[in-house]
Parts: sequence; structure tokens; C-alpha cells
Amino acid sequence: MTMAQPALVRVLRRDRVVVLATLGVVALLAWTYLVLGAGVRLDAAPMVTAAAPWTLRYAGVMFVMWALMMVAMMLPGAAPMILLFAMISRRGHPGVAALRRTTAFGFAYVCVWLTFAAFATGLQWGLTRMMLLSPAMTVDSQMVSGALFVAAGIYQFLPVKQACLRHCRAPTEFLAAHWRAGAAGALRMGLRHGLWCLGCCWALMGLLFVGGIMNLLWIAALALIVFIEKAIPRGKLAGRLVAVGLLAWGAAVLVFA
Repeated sequence: MTMAQPALVRVLRRDRVVVLATLGVVALLAWTYLVLGAGVRLDAAPMVTAAAPWTLRYAGVMFVMWALMMVAMMLPGAAPMILLFAMISRRGHPGVAALRRTTAFGFAYVCVWLTFAAFATGLQWGLTRMMLLSPAMTVDSQMVSGALFVAAGIYQFLPVKQACLRHCRAPTEFLAAHWRAGAAGALRMGLRHGLWCLGCCWALMGLLFVGGIMNLLWIAALALIVFIEKAIPRGKLAGRLVAVGLLAWGAAVLVFA
């Protein structure tokens, strides 16, 4: 081992701590907003309801809520990819260049979910206009709720879902196949990874309209499913078990609707 190698190991360890701490703080702040800033309580009795008038300010509040909800739910599952990206960037780009590339990668990933948050806000507005949301911000139809459960369960088994999940669960293969140089390359890679992640999880995110957009326990349960699918060794099997549960739940809701 050369004299430079121990120094590199120390730097990589330090970067890992910095990246993990940064991701942890961002996710914690997002969860704190959901619990306090948006008025979510453990009893799922929200201060913000579907009965509130949709002014421009209210739409902005809803977008911020959706945006931070996506950050809180999706960032933990993306941590392995971001950590590996930071490590490889440090090896090839010493100094602040590696930090800039990692920041660009993470920013691009988050932008994908901010776009989804904007779409979800618009969908929430549309459902409210059609009087399909209850005051607790859940779909006010058992038939629609059951159909959403069944659709999410079916999607879990589809090849497109499995292809997206494969990319999310294999950061080394993803980076090897899509590596691009420079900050612009990092942005492209972050966007690409974000799109794979969106393809993997959008159906589960749709279930927020079933369990309650402001229901903290429901949000936490879906976030845990996403994290297990992406980050644990048996995540793919766990995802299939979740799919079976969603199908059974949806069938029960439809039968007793």
C-alpha cells in the first residue's frame, strides 16, 4: 500500500459521513415539515383539508407538501446510489469537484420527484374540483380506492416495474453503464436514475390518495415499502409479497363496496 492510499481511504470515509449526514438532515427536515409545518398528526386529523378553497397560496402549500413528502419518502432509498456516486467521483475528481458532481447528481434526482409533486398537486386539484376527495384528503369512492389498490398490485408484477427496480437495486451496474464526465454528466445521470426510480414507485405513490395525503402513518408505511424494495437483500421478494397484499386488499374493498 502506498502512502497516498491511506489518505484516500480517510477521505472516502469522511465523504461517506458527509454525504450520509447531508441526506439524513434533508430527510429529517422533510419529515419534520410533514409532522409540524403541514399540520399532520399521528391521529391523521389534518389541519389542511380538501374542503379548503384552492387559492394560489393554497396550491403553493400543497406543492411544497407534496415536494417534501417525496423527498422524505424517496431520499433514503436513493442513499446507496448517491453514496457510491460520491465515492467514485472522489476517486476521479479530487477536491470540491467531487462535491459539485455529487450535489448535481442528487439535485437532478430530486428534480424528477419535484416534477411528480407538481403533477400530484394538479391531480389533487382536479379530484377536489370533481368532489372526489373527502375532507381527510382520501378518494371518496370505495370502487376507485379498490381499483387503485388492484392497479398498484398488478403493476408490482409487470416487466416495466421489475426493470426499473433492477436499476434502483444495482447502483454499481447503473453507474458503470451510464457514467458521464463532468457536472453536466452528473445531472444527466441523476435525471436518468430519478426516472428509473419514478417508474419503479409511481403506482405506490398513487396510493397516497387512498390512505390519505396527510396521513403520517400511511406515508411512513409507503416509504418503508419503497426503502425495503430498493435497499435490503430480499427487497424484490418483499415487493412481490406487498403486491399480493395490495391485490387482496383491493379485491376485498371492491367486493364490499
